[in-house]
Amino acid sequence: MILSISGVMLFGVIVFLFFRKDGLKPSHACVSVLFGFYLAGTAIAPSITAGSASLAGLLGGIKF
Repeated sequence: MILSISGVMLFGVIVFLFFRKDGLKPSHACVSVLFGFYLAGTAIAPSITAGSASLAGLLGGIKF
């Protein structure tokens, strides 16, 4: 678990720095995928899934 959390923190910081530079290259996309992979293995994954489903429901309910 400690390795997983430090991996999430490391990849999170790297992804944040890549997006701050306003350019997304293939290498940046790979780091983002690795960040998601490690984040999915942590205890916060069910909360992220529930939040994403809630946001999708909210956006799906908007009528124009």
